[in-house]
Amino acid sequence: MSLSPSLLELIAATLFALAVVHTFSTRFFEHLAHTQRAHAGLWHLLGEVETVFGFWALLLLIAMSLINGWQPTVAYLDSRHFAEPMFVFVIMVIAASRPVMQLASDGVQRAARMLPLARPLAVFFVSLSLVPLLGSLITEPAAMTLAALMLRDTIFTRAVSRKVKYATLGVLFVNVSIGGTLTNFAAPPVLMVAAKWGWSTAYIFGVLGWKAAIAVFVNAALTAWIFRAEICAHGGSALNSTKNAVPALFVAINVALLATVVLTNAHPEVFMGLFLLFLGLAEAYKRHHDRLMLREGLMVAFFLAGLVVLGGQQQWWLQALLARLDASTLFFGATALTAVTDNAALTYLGSQVEGISDAFKIALVAGAVAGGGLTVIANAPNPAAFAILKDTFDDGAINPFGLFAAAIVPTAIAVLFLWGVEARGPIAEAFDSARWIAWFASLDRSFLFLLILPFVVVAVGAWAELMRKSKKRPASATRGMTDGASLRSHARE
Repeated sequence: MSLSPSLLELIAATLFALAVVHTFSTRFFEHLAHTQRAHAGLWHLLGEVETVFGFWALLLLIAMSLINGWQPTVAYLDSRHFAEPMFVFVIMVIAASRPVMQLASDGVQRAARMLPLARPLAVFFVSLSLVPLLGSLITEPAAMTLAALMLRDTIFTRAVSRKVKYATLGVLFVNVSIGGTLTNFAAPPVLMVAAKWGWSTAYIFGVLGWKAAIAVFVNAALTAWIFRAEICAHGGSALNSTKNAVPALFVAINVALLATVVLTNAHPEVFMGLFLLFLGLAEAYKRHHDRLMLREGLMVAFFLAGLVVLGGQQQWWLQALLARLDASTLFFGATALTAVTDNAALTYLGSQVEGISDAFKIALVAGAVAGGGLTVIANAPNPAAFAILKDTFDDGAINPFGLFAAAIVPTAIAVLFLWGVEARGPIAEAFDSARWIAWFASLDRSFLFLLILPFVVVAVGAWAELMRKSKKRPASATRGMTDGASLRSHARE
C-alpha cells in the first residue's frame, strides 16, 4: 500500500488507535479510581466509555492547533458534520420519556400475548426481535433506546446471571445494527450512502433487508431458547412502573414529536427546535414524566462527536485500503474493521471511492452492519444502550471483552445470512474450508494485519483480565483458610 501521510495524519492515526485501546481498558481506570483516591474523579472520568473519543479528540485538536494554527483547526471543526451526534442525543431523550415508553411497552405486551410462550420469555423475544426491526421506521438510536430500557426493567435488573446479560447485550447490538436495513433512512451506515448511490427503500430491502430480518429472528430465538429456564424463572413480563398512566392525548403529542424528529433527522436546526418544544412540554407536565435522560444523552453525543473529529483524519489509510479490495474480501474486511471504527464512517469513506461496482457497494454496507455489534464504537446507537445498561453490571461497568465474545455468534449468524444467502452461489460455500484458506492466502499483508488487529486486542485484553482474576483468587482463598482456622481454634477453646 503506497501511502504518504502528513505528520498530523500520523498523529491522528496514533490517537485513534490509542482511543480504541482505551475503550477496552476502562475497567483499569475504574480500578484506579478505587485505589488512587487522590485523583478518583479523573480516573472515573477516564473510566467512562462515553468520554473516550471526546478525550482523544481534544488531544488531536490541541496537536492540530500547535501544528497548523488556530484558524485551520477551527476550519476543520466547521467542516465536520455533527448532525448525527445531535440527533442521537435528541432521539435518546425523547424515546426514553415515559409517554413513549408507555406506548412501546403496551405494544410489546400485546405482541408477547400473541406468542405461545411464557410471558417473560415472550417479552424477551419481542424485545430482541420486533423492537430492533422497528428501528427501520423510528431509526436505530430510538429502537436501541427503547429495547435497552425494556430489557433493563425485565431482565437486567432481575436476578439473572452475567452470562445472560452479556449474551442479551451482544444480540441486542447485532440485531439493532442489521435491523435498520429494511429502509434507506434508519441505519447510519445506510443513510451515509443512500442518496449518493441512489438506493431506495425497495432496493435496500431487496438486497439486504429481508435477509437481515431473518437473521434478527434467528438470533433472538436462539438466545431465548438457550436461556429459557433462567428467563422464565427470573425475567419480568412488564416494565416496572408505579406511576399513573399517561393520558392518550399526551402520548400522541410526544409520539408525534418523536416522528417529526425522525423525519427531520438530517436537519439539526429543525429537530433541535422540536427538542426544545419537547423540553417545554416536559417541564409544564412534570407529572407525566420521569427524570429525562439528559446526562446520558449528552455523554453519548460527546462520544460520537469525538468519533467524528478523530474519524475525519483516518481517510488517508482507510479509503486507500477499501479501494483495492474485491467484494468478498471487502465484506469480511468491513465486518472486522467495524470493530475498531464507526460503521457509518466506514461506509462514508467507501462512498468517496469512484467507479465502484454494485457488488462492492453491497459488500461494504453489508459488512459494516454485520460487524456493528462487536464493540461499543462499532455502531452509533451502541453507546445509548451502554449508558442505559452499564449500572446493572458488576462495578457499574460493561467489560468490552465480554461484549465482544458475546457478539461473536450473533455476528456469525448475521454474516451467514447477509453474505451466505446469495443468488450467486449456494450457502454451503460459507463452510468450504478450502475457499477460506485460499482467500486468506490471497490477502495483502498490510490488510491482513488490520483484519486481525481487533481480535488480537481482544485476546490480549481477555488474557490480562483472566490473569487479574486469577491473582485475586489465591488471596481470597488464603483469607478463607485463615478465617476457617480461626473459627476452628475458637471452637476448640
